[in-house]
Amino acid sequence: MKHSTIGKTKQNTPLELTQNTSLLSLQSMVNMEAEIHAEEAPPPSLSPSMKRTLLIINCIVLSIGNCGGPLIMRLYFIHGGKRIWLSSFLETAGWPFILIILIAAFFYRRITTGKSTAKLFNMKPRLFFASAFIGILTGLDDYLYAYGVSKLPVSTSAIVIASQLGFTAGFAYLLVKQRFTSFSINSVVLLTIGSGVLALHTSSDKPEGESKKEYILGFILTLGAAVLYGFILPLIELTYQKAKQVVDYMLVMEIQMVMCLFATLFCTVGMLINNDFQAIAIEAKNFELGETKYFVVLVCSGMIWQCFFLGAIGVIFCASSLLSGIIIAVLLPVTEVLAVIFYHEKFQAEKGIALVLSLWGFVSYFYGEVKQGKKMEKIRRATEMELPLSQIVAS
Repeated sequence: MKHSTIGKTKQNTPLELTQNTSLLSLQSMVNMEAEIHAEEAPPPSLSPSMKRTLLIINCIVLSIGNCGGPLIMRLYFIHGGKRIWLSSFLETAGWPFILIILIAAFFYRRITTGKSTAKLFNMKPRLFFASAFIGILTGLDDYLYAYGVSKLPVSTSAIVIASQLGFTAGFAYLLVKQRFTSFSINSVVLLTIGSGVLALHTSSDKPEGESKKEYILGFILTLGAAVLYGFILPLIELTYQKAKQVVDYMLVMEIQMVMCLFATLFCTVGMLINNDFQAIAIEAKNFELGETKYFVVLVCSGMIWQCFFLGAIGVIFCASSLLSGIIIAVLLPVTEVLAVIFYHEKFQAEKGIALVLSLWGFVSYFYGEVKQGKKMEKIRRATEMELPLSQIVAS
């Protein structure tokens, strides 16, 4: 009589159980690795049109900060403000605004992608420490610049700061091997000449009641600020290149936030040593425009200067540190004109000449960039169509 096998289950041997367990473990490891790679996948690169749009936006933001920052800082000193460390502090104290943007972007990514593993900060330790070091240098630069603005008219301090273009070009060549075309060289030369022309009338700009020693010290420290920031701009570009991680615009904002945070901490130490926090309430009561407007000036100063720094590193991300320096220099005559309008400073013929030279240099640079862009587009198309490159370049 045959035994029925219906309803009986086959029992696995210990060897088969071990093999099944190994397969399940291997499959789960593969799935986990796939998820990790999906999370670390680099974001899609920006299209040329999107990058151009982002560049224009950053140029506008940089223009607002570059023109408005010196004016509102000078407003503080003209109407009774005397705290240089406080002014330095305000140049980067607007960093929480960037944190708000990053938090909003974080929740937006979580909602749109449906991933609970999205990170608020994607910066790696290597990039964090590099940004912190640049932030400390920025804090020192803030103090040098604030001291200069406290002693010099807006027109004079703007002239001295414009000399940073030459230092930016030199450091960009040394640090990031910046390539110069005939158009970019022409632009640097024209903008430098424009700054030199403006320097012809600085001898009559010494404010009343200020000693010659204070004026000279303000001039020297402002020049030091120009040299230091001319070094910082290419250093930021070098940081992008050596980041060892994908640098997108959100990461650029993280870098900016860390830089401003450490610059603010640097200036905070100076304020504590100088007892600036205790002096704010007294200074506000004695401010010529009133106590309320005193705090309005401080808040606006922090926000406007944040536009400057965010726009500067945004331009570096979209283009180069050289272009960032060129935009800062080309806005010099604009700042001069605004100083004439708001502070009734004299508008000599030299300022008009400098304005023309600056616009000429600006147009020269962008014409060269457009021409270079068209040439690169032709080379790209030639590569796709497998045409001889010599024929395209010759055209």
